[in-house]
Amino acid sequence: MKRVAIVGAGMTVFKEHFDLGIKELVPMAVSEMASHVDKGLDRDDIQAAWFGELTTSDGFPSGILADSCGLLDIPVTRVENACATGNDAVRNATYAVGSGAVDVALVVGADKVRESSARSTFWEWASLTRDMAWDYPLGLVAPANFALHAARYLYESPATREHMAMVAVKNHKHALTNPKAQLRFEITIEQVLNAPMVVAPFGLYDCTPQSDGAAALLLVSEDVVDRYTDNPVWVRGVGLGMDRVMHQHKQDMTTFPPTVRAAKAAYAMAGITAADVDVAEVHDCFSAVELISYEDLGFAERFEAYKLVESGATTFGGSMPVNVSGGLKAKGHPPGATGVAQCVELFEQLRGDGNNQVDGARIGLAHNIGGPTAVAAVTILGNQKD
Repeated sequence: MKRVAIVGAGMTVFKEHFDLGIKELVPMAVSEMASHVDKGLDRDDIQAAWFGELTTSDGFPSGILADSCGLLDIPVTRVENACATGNDAVRNATYAVGSGAVDVALVVGADKVRESSARSTFWEWASLTRDMAWDYPLGLVAPANFALHAARYLYESPATREHMAMVAVKNHKHALTNPKAQLRFEITIEQVLNAPMVVAPFGLYDCTPQSDGAAALLLVSEDVVDRYTDNPVWVRGVGLGMDRVMHQHKQDMTTFPPTVRAAKAAYAMAGITAADVDVAEVHDCFSAVELISYEDLGFAERFEAYKLVESGATTFGGSMPVNVSGGLKAKGHPPGATGVAQCVELFEQLRGDGNNQVDGARIGLAHNIGGPTAVAAVTILGNQKD
């Protein structure tokens, strides 16, 4: 494979964009990405696009991207893989560029979760993110689904609801300085523990908000990277992992095997280990998911994730900063955009101009899990080619 670099990145603010549709959000993200290409971008250079999108009710997603961004002469492929959609779109574009099929590829992720018709959005969301035959009749919408894992994890490990609260508090604090974040306010451990219960063990502040937004990346081959920048960020590794869908078929509720498999593939492709990661954007749709993912990604030993939040290691300034953007918990979570936006954040970190900039960051990791806990994607970026 040829080496693949990211040379431009941009995203909208994540929030409730009641006044904007996906047709407005997508070109906003693409335009910001183009403005951040150091040596400029002629849109005629783009040879193909991958569009990660999950929940829009606006019709034909690929056509929306082509039409709203004036990209009518290239192939546009829609990617949908639950909450792993964004990083899976990055993976597909990486393979296309790395194979030599194209030299310049656009990756966009976008979603409109907050719509004026709450009822239609709820049913659309449920049908796209849950199996309507197996899960939905049991009430296993997203909070209940992940709560099964969290409850078992708290039962078997030394972790407590206080440790979950530490994750939420940390990520809200990180979001304070991020102008693209949805929930830019601090919370306390006491507020998290005393918040209204959504589904045990998750209170309101353990849960990500519903968000609208879009993000975009420009991926190019090593053969043309000098045309766009002298400061590229390289796609070092990508991985996708799967597991069974039905919870009664899962062998262990205290781990997410798709994350383990995706991370193993990405680390192998990058030629690194978890110890080499300097900064990570980890899927924290619910606070306990971040804890469990520390172990699945290799940042902590089995049932020892609580030690990382207790010590402050995963807080900005710590030895292994996680979700310095605010994460899904505070930056927001429009599912199709989330993984792409994680890579936007890491692109900025690895070029030295990120939110809560991590000193000396050389390697970053992005991680998503979803569907329901049946798919995960991991992307590893670096500011060095090797």
